[in-house]
Amino acid sequence: MSTFFRATKIVEHWLLEVDEHSIHSPFFFDFYNNVLKAKTDHDFSKLEKLQTDLLSNSEKVLFDQSNSKPKKKSLSEIARDFSLPQQYSAFYLRIIKYLKAKRIVEIGTSLGITALYLAEQETAQVYTFEANHALANIALTNFEYFEKKNVHLIEGKMEVTLSNFFQETAKVNFAVIDSSVGYDLTVKFFNLLMRRLNEKSIVVINNIYRSKETEKAWNWLKVNELVYGSINLRECGILFFEPSLNKQHFIFSLDKN
Repeated sequence: MSTFFRATKIVEHWLLEVDEHSIHSPFFFDFYNNVLKAKTDHDFSKLEKLQTDLLSNSEKVLFDQSNSKPKKKSLSEIARDFSLPQQYSAFYLRIIKYLKAKRIVEIGTSLGITALYLAEQETAQVYTFEANHALANIALTNFEYFEKKNVHLIEGKMEVTLSNFFQETAKVNFAVIDSSVGYDLTVKFFNLLMRRLNEKSIVVINNIYRSKETEKAWNWLKVNELVYGSINLRECGILFFEPSLNKQHFIFSLDKN
């Protein structure tokens, strides 16, 4: 991760972000007030403790992303580099409640933290995909510890497991893609996912400013012909597929609440 690149993007985002006074769309005004800026009435203390524990865990595992050579990394490094701040995970849960989502897909499980937040909506089924065997085992341990019966981890090469999964006809209401896999795979996973979305679905792209390549993926996705609206929150981007949104794009901030 380029510290200088991220610092530049943080400043750029701060200069460009707007508030509710710039919103003229009834849909985005409602989403801004009732989802983005709303408070999450939920006790996340146990999940926050897990995140804190992982950030101080020096145990090392083989980390082999598709766009880099395998190497040993500590769990604390992985948690620091690939886990979102708590307010983003809580925000995702608010989106799920807003959508009344029943079927959720996460592409890139990592240590399982985000999946655990998503699974707090007990009426939803969460399908999370991870190619790294060591990370998948840690995530499974976390799912078992929290006794989450509505999380289903699919391990293996994601080009294969996702393609097989999307042979099913059921629609996906909400999805999260970790763009850290790089431009080509992010675009490929998005195209696979598009088979099972509908106009009301929402897709989140994580780590959009992790590197120039992840920014490139985000810039391609937000102008895709099937995307009719987007929100840039710096740590992630949100894609909407309702044609009535008429290609509207916003840069907002997500406050801690």
